[in-house]
Order: sequence, then C-alpha cells, then structure tokens
Amino acid sequence: MNLLKDKYVATVLPELRQKFELKNIMQVPKLEKIVLNMGVGKATQNPKLIEEAVKTLGAITGQKPVITRAKKAISNFKLREGQAIGAKVTLHGERMWEFLERLIHISLPRVRDFRGVSRKGFDGRGSYTLGVKEHIIFLEIDFDKVESILGMNITFVTSAPNDEQAYSLLESLGMPFRKN
Repeated sequence: MNLLKDKYVATVLPELRQKFELKNIMQVPKLEKIVLNMGVGKATQNPKLIEEAVKTLGAITGQKPVITRAKKAISNFKLREGQAIGAKVTLHGERMWEFLERLIHISLPRVRDFRGVSRKGFDGRGSYTLGVKEHIIFLEIDFDKVESILGMNITFVTSAPNDEQAYSLLESLGMPFRKN
C-alpha cells in the first residue's frame, strides 16, 4: 500500500468532508488520474526526438507511452497531418499514487531555485496542470545519456467540481504550492 494513498484515506478524506460540509463521502474530491504529456515541436526536423520522449516517459512512469499525432497540417510549422509530435502517459491507481509521491518528495525539490509550484494552473473544473522545463529532475533519468533536455506538462485530474476544492485536495496531499 502507498503512504500517500493511506494519508488520503485516513486524514485528507475526513478533513475535506468536514471543511466543505459534504454529506456523502462520495462527494469528497479525489485524484482520478495523472496525465504526463511531452510535446516535441522540434520532432518535425528530427524524428529521433520522439523516440527519446517515449523512452523518457517510459522510464519515469514505468508504463508504455502513446505517441500523439498532429490533427491537422500547419504549413508555417512544417507540420503535416498525422505526423508524430509528442508522447503521453495516463496513470491510474497504484502507479498514479507512486508517481505523485516521487514527484512531491523527490523530483520537485530537485528543481533549481525551487520556491513552490504556481497556483495559477487550475482550469476552473478541478484539474491542475504543472509545467516542468527539464525532465532531468526525475531520478529515473540517467543524466549522461540525455541528448536533449525536454519539458513536459503534468496534469492532475480530480473529481472536484471547482478550483477551491481541487486546491485543498492537492495541498492536503503535500503539493508544495507557492506562498504568495
């Protein structure tokens, strides 16, 4: 069993239920999934970057990534319809909890000049997106074998109906938000 999941069940769930005065325990916001997305715009010139993104996401999550393709052609970006432009992984269940724990306790503190994550990443429907500029903050990545530094978006999808409840959930789980 995961420590963060245990914390959610034991303390966060009753805390949030009391804070928002929810009658039914099923109304309490919970983390549904985490989506890691790596868009590689330079892949139009160098297709090997897609392979590196797939390898990187696979190493970080322990799950096989899906290659994302362009939906339509954009000539200014030298982009054709159906061309591979990124990779993504969706985490559920135990892998999701393990990844979240590693992200909060190990990877985010390794970011240079880290002061916390921005509070502005909420979308109004209870999801939070966090941008990571360098994928080398994850311990699973061997720094010597990295050819190019890639960024990624990490989206936390919650069952919360609004940003306030989603923020309370993520903060209770230990997400290091900026104090401003």
